[in-house]
Amino acid sequence: MKYDVNIDLENRSEEYSFSEVARQANGAAWIKSGDTVILATVVIDETEIVKDDFLPLTVQYIEKTYAAGKIPGGFFKRETKPSDFETLTSRIVDRSLRPLFPKGFGHPTQITIMTFSVDAEADLQVLALNAASAALYVSDIDINKSVSAVRAANVNGELVLNPTLSQLNSSTLDLYLSGTKDELLMIEMRSIGSEKIDTALVIDPLIDPAMSAPVITTHTSNALGEDELIDILQRAQQLLFASNAKYEDSFREFKKETKAIEYKAHVINEEMVGYVRENHMPDIKAAMNQMAKSERSTALRALRKNIMLTQEHWDEVELKDAIERVKREQVRTQILSESVRADGRALNEVRPISISTNVLPRAHSSCLFTRGQTQALVVLTMGGSKDAQMFETLTDEGIQNENFMVHYNFPGFSVGEASPIMGTKRRELGHGNLAKRALEPIVNLDGQTVRLVSEILESNGSSSMATVCGGYMALKAADIETSDVIAGIAMGMVSEGDKYAILSDIMGLEDHDGDMDFKVTGSRDGITAMQMDIKLGGIGLDILKEALYQAKEGRAHIIGIMQEAEKNIEFNDGVLPSTDFFHIHPSFIGEIIGQAGKTIREIIEKFEVAIDIDKKDGKVKVTGKSKSGVKAAREHIEGIVNAPKVANIDYKVGDKYKGVIKKIVDFGAFVELPDGTDGLIHISKISDQRVDKVSDVVSEGDEIDVEILEFKGNKISLGRA
Repeated sequence: MKYDVNIDLENRSEEYSFSEVARQANGAAWIKSGDTVILATVVIDETEIVKDDFLPLTVQYIEKTYAAGKIPGGFFKRETKPSDFETLTSRIVDRSLRPLFPKGFGHPTQITIMTFSVDAEADLQVLALNAASAALYVSDIDINKSVSAVRAANVNGELVLNPTLSQLNSSTLDLYLSGTKDELLMIEMRSIGSEKIDTALVIDPLIDPAMSAPVITTHTSNALGEDELIDILQRAQQLLFASNAKYEDSFREFKKETKAIEYKAHVINEEMVGYVRENHMPDIKAAMNQMAKSERSTALRALRKNIMLTQEHWDEVELKDAIERVKREQVRTQILSESVRADGRALNEVRPISISTNVLPRAHSSCLFTRGQTQALVVLTMGGSKDAQMFETLTDEGIQNENFMVHYNFPGFSVGEASPIMGTKRRELGHGNLAKRALEPIVNLDGQTVRLVSEILESNGSSSMATVCGGYMALKAADIETSDVIAGIAMGMVSEGDKYAILSDIMGLEDHDGDMDFKVTGSRDGITAMQMDIKLGGIGLDILKEALYQAKEGRAHIIGIMQEAEKNIEFNDGVLPSTDFFHIHPSFIGEIIGQAGKTIREIIEKFEVAIDIDKKDGKVKVTGKSKSGVKAAREHIEGIVNAPKVANIDYKVGDKYKGVIKKIVDFGAFVELPDGTDGLIHISKISDQRVDKVSDVVSEGDEIDVEILEFKGNKISLGRA
């Protein structure tokens, strides 16, 4: 392979070939970085132009399993539907490149990115965007800007730009930034939770003082403060801008001659705009007050039909565009000039919130979270390690397990649309992934599996943030321990020239007619996840910082409401499984298990629980159908650990002791002797009289005087003393 360009970047180099393969595409780029090889192609359909006001762009990122020397698992030995990672990567590339296309571009365009070879340290999402941007830049489409990505990690307190996957796996931060040589276009960020370990020495005469005590861990979300995030963005942005300047300088000579392409003529009829402004502003304002998308569309459609009754010679499509222009102007002018939004709220005001928990009696837990006209029903189900979602990526050596899942569903009825419920769409997958990234840092499931499902029942802006809030409340309604209280808020912005207004808790109308969609999740003190798409074509970090602090204020308001609701949670005790994790010193594990597993079997049967013990570090996991059973089992185990230690007794035939009836069986009773050793008193020895049932004479827990009668191997036979 002949390479045309070699570019050295921070922690990585990239080689590009533009003329060797896929020469019938409008643009193609073959990129090699380390042992990773990716091909990106761009093809446009010049024979068709879409009339509707949208860009018909499709991005597909495709991984080939042979790239890592693997054969696809399962029954079909070929690649089938895209994995979640492929779909999310396609979405990231789409969101980053879409702003580059000129206004009026209406030709169906397909960007295909295929991974042919991969090494274990490759950041495939960064390389996928860089390859796609290179193919677009050298194509014959009139696009003359390069877009690339930079990822930032925090490894042992040090900022690492363009980290390897090994470094990212050791990081407390994952920040993905895309943009041009002078503008930020997209930000995705998440914090990564971790465990803080404290170890102390145990001083006990029966335990070697040199042995360490049980490991005590504290979970932290590693939420990032606003100022720290801005500082990291500033440093990552500098690298991003410099990298794109390098790309453009290197790729310019390989760009194809620009093809003459027909653009959609999108001219607004100013006569119609003036007529609507002069005669129908009250109708426009009334439509704006219809907060639901379906109701607003119905009101604007009725206005259009009403005008057509008196202006029959007008084109209805042109009139629709004119009404939309006036409506957009009114939304933005009212915000910028009067600091009042369409629903009457102040710029930083959050809509009314109501929270109901455990509304589903047979689910493990649930939360109905309503904010304005957005409503999410979030349902939680708990399971064991075997319930985890198995998945495999190209860069992993084997199958991985995902034990924290967030699934987001957006049915048409939530926005008043009569549409069937089909398979999961990219948007649904992306929103669920954002909520997962927001909540995952605050939970340490330690072997459990948790699935959260968000059913959007009503939507007017930021249903993903409602999913985050409802998801946190569902975790608490399942009595799952969390390290922080997490809420989410969607921010927006309207800008004209030097004037701008930042909006908290945006609704659908403001998202549609605004310039920024900016979602922030986190605690009162820091951010756990963020997603930002900029429609302006760039945003300054000073404005972004202001938006972050306004989001923090809104987040704190929502968290206050959530904490009040948390006080009123009533658990679904009859349905909710319970799990407890604690540590014991490894030296006690033998006593918990007992001879041939006798003690642990008795605990399992008595309290109806399952017990897993890590013999190496003394970690104990107790799971049961009821909290009371799990609690009692833990207390029993801790009782064994904390019981005063008695030296072993050298028993002899004829010795007499006071024992405790531990268990009654048909043929007698097991008696615990003073040092914890068990002996059996046969039914024939339990009384001087004939006994039909042992329980007629003694009960479990009774103290009884016994005499050692004989030894049979390790078994002791007892009689009444």
